[in-house]
Amino acid sequence: MTLDRDAFFIDGTWTAPASGRTIQVVSPHSEQVVATVPEGTPADIDAAVAAARRAFDHGPWPRLTPQERIDVVQVFSGLYAGRLAEMADLITTEMGSPTSFANLAQSPAPWMQIEAFLGIARDYPWEETRTGVLGTPVMVRREPVGVVAAIPPWNVPQFTIMSKVIPALLAGCTVVVKPAPETPLDGYLMAELLREAGVPAGVVNIVAGGREVGEHLVAHPGVDKVAFTGSTDAGRKIAAVCGQQLKRVSLELGGKSAAIVLDDADLGIAIEGLKFTALMNSGQACVAQTRILASRTRYAEVVDALAEAVSGMQVGDPMDPATEIGPMVAQRQQERVEKYIAIGQEEGARLVAGGNGRPDGLDRGWYVRPTVFADVDNRMRIAQEEIFGPVLSVIPFDDVDDAVRIANDSDYGLAGTVWTGDQAAGLDVARRVRTGTYGVNTYTMDFAAPFGGYKASGLGREFGPEGLGQYTELKSIYLEAPAG
Repeated sequence: MTLDRDAFFIDGTWTAPASGRTIQVVSPHSEQVVATVPEGTPADIDAAVAAARRAFDHGPWPRLTPQERIDVVQVFSGLYAGRLAEMADLITTEMGSPTSFANLAQSPAPWMQIEAFLGIARDYPWEETRTGVLGTPVMVRREPVGVVAAIPPWNVPQFTIMSKVIPALLAGCTVVVKPAPETPLDGYLMAELLREAGVPAGVVNIVAGGREVGEHLVAHPGVDKVAFTGSTDAGRKIAAVCGQQLKRVSLELGGKSAAIVLDDADLGIAIEGLKFTALMNSGQACVAQTRILASRTRYAEVVDALAEAVSGMQVGDPMDPATEIGPMVAQRQQERVEKYIAIGQEEGARLVAGGNGRPDGLDRGWYVRPTVFADVDNRMRIAQEEIFGPVLSVIPFDDVDDAVRIANDSDYGLAGTVWTGDQAAGLDVARRVRTGTYGVNTYTMDFAAPFGGYKASGLGREFGPEGLGQYTELKSIYLEAPAG
């Protein structure tokens, strides 16, 4: 079965592109073209925004009751649940995510988001009446923000699309999705399911493309809100445009998160946890905790255990269920990670696992060896800059206060963990580290709770009632006091 496509999803139909430009989707494992799809242009974005604008200004979707929208999204959820394996395989094919991770997170987690938001929407205070300070009633309404530009990255494409599209739909918004050029295929399957579920024409429109069309979409006067996940540099540019236009914006950006291993931690449990929290999706994750903070008392022990664990991880074909580390998404990303490995050595860090050079047995594909550096100073570039690959820095600390200081000594504030035998002590650390999410002897994303970052890790929150609220405007309606 071919994965090639020749149209965009605009106004509820498969629409011919405005130009003959195409995107070649290349397997990061085989380096072979696996599909060809149209590449969006500003003209295609104009058509998509126009369709979304009509659907919002004149269509039924924003005017349905919340329960009516919930009913449609519930149908979509059921259809999505039946295609999880297919969605996971598509994402592994287009961006190289290990199938073990894809079947854990790349498709089940988006479906779990849908279900979580449905539950939140059922109990959400779409309208509530309060008693004002003068005793008169005030109705507070939460209304849809309007046309939303949803711009996901390539590393977890469906995960980051759902965190935007589902709350937008439940709030009554219409959406234009611009998938990354590396990962356009999963969006086509999503479009088919949305149409089958009965989402009206123009409510969701999908046009894949690169930076040019993304910039055009962000600045488009027909867009009321931008929801973006990606790099901090891109987020700053988007925030500037939205600020100039007073356009609503939410940004989920980069991270350089720290995992603190306290002296009383069970090292076996900590190392197994760190293999996931630091190296999930081959290290291509914004929440990856790639700074490992270990006390000087147990530093050598932590370094040795981590080096042994990482060296033993299976690197290879992402379709192999045994694979733990797959390829980087593109050759440019492979080269970026290799550059940082070289920088770490130049800065004086001690290489204890991995390093540059193709992993054994792999003569093609954009692979890098999972790498661990010891004797890292937190001021080094490998400790301060987001590498977005399987490269870990082990940093020593003197005591708990020093560990918290080092964890907070970052431009970012997205995630983190502490590993300890004392949950109360771990919770104390969690309260002191300035990040939007944190774990004590674990790390996960619970879709009932807000997700997002401090500092350069972004603006706004996704998931939970707070994530749904990002797609609403608040309106206060002052009512006449009841007679007598």
